[in-house]
Amino acid sequence: MDSQTRLPRPMRPLQRPVSYVSRALTAASYPLRGIYYFLRHPAYYPLFARRLIPLSIMSFLVYAILFTFAFLPQYAFLAIFHGWGAWINAVVLILGEGLVIIQGLFEGFFVDECRVDVFDATLLDNGLDNLIAPHRLLFPDAANSVKKLGKPTSAAVYQPWSLVQIVELIVFLPLNLIPYVGTPAFIIITGARLGTFAHYRWFDLRGLTKKERKNEIRSRMWDYTWFGTIAMLLELVPILSLFFLLTSTSGAALWTVKLEKQTKAPSIPAVPAASTANSQEHDPDEPPPPYVDNPV
Repeated sequence: MDSQTRLPRPMRPLQRPVSYVSRALTAASYPLRGIYYFLRHPAYYPLFARRLIPLSIMSFLVYAILFTFAFLPQYAFLAIFHGWGAWINAVVLILGEGLVIIQGLFEGFFVDECRVDVFDATLLDNGLDNLIAPHRLLFPDAANSVKKLGKPTSAAVYQPWSLVQIVELIVFLPLNLIPYVGTPAFIIITGARLGTFAHYRWFDLRGLTKKERKNEIRSRMWDYTWFGTIAMLLELVPILSLFFLLTSTSGAALWTVKLEKQTKAPSIPAVPAASTANSQEHDPDEPPPPYVDNPV
């Protein structure tokens, strides 16, 4: 049923903005749903624990150095323009700089394989084995979805290393110098780019061409912007950025499950009104009505 028909006529002009708000809230909820989902599935914990110590130490050192040597000079400079709000912009600026360093040097090499496993395991948990099976070995008798995962039989990338994304992070960092609106603008703009990678693995599993991927991203660009914005905010949390990378991956997979179900939902053919009326008038146990031949 068209959602517009469910609204009273005076409210129909609001259909479009209401739809955009609804889509934004739904997409933004998936990184948060991913946290809840990940925590409720202890089978995923080993994927996180294996990389927790080295990446946590790395993150701690990067942010410790930045906050020790770069925070006060940047805060002093921002205070000239921002006044009391300078510390917020300075903190986000430092977190963004740390994110650039961590992503550029380590994240793609240490975490991407783990994110593929989290994404694929979430799909298996939700009955999408047929999507995974052509691309990696599966052990159907394993105790849980993580242990079902064998070696990939084709290239397995969750998010390709993107020089453009790194450059954008660097280029847009100065937005934090703009009072009040600069920091939200930085998070939304960089989040929009991050969101476009949310379903890269899904597109790969489906064998989409580059053009087909672009078309799918364009059709959901609004949704990807808000998914990426929330994921970006979570990634800016020091030390826990690795954890939130994995939970956002689960969230992207849950979103994939919903889209797959929408795509494959069977359409119910409409029943003609005459057939409905006849079915209500005649009991199926009774003989059919007499045939009437009316050539007119």
